[in-house]
Amino acid sequence: MSENISNNALILALLSLNGEIAIQKDYLESDDIPEEDISDEEEVLEDLEQAFMEFVDVYKARAKTDDSLPELDSLLAGDA
Repeated sequence: MSENISNNALILALLSLNGEIAIQKDYLESDDIPEEDISDEEEVLEDLEQAFMEFVDVYKARAKTDDSLPELDSLLAGDA
């Protein structure tokens, strides 16, 4: 996958997933979620986190050979 995706797409995927994880965590911590949906929503969060980690692995591998990519921590903090 890492050879077929542009740096821009990789960065946008990471930022999007990071944002969706935050939204899902907030939702799970809220009183808005019906009790019967909690398990399903926790699975959604796990899937988002797994996808995020897969993209992080690709990003780290690519960043080793591409100096134009910002540091991952800086990117996720919005400093890039």
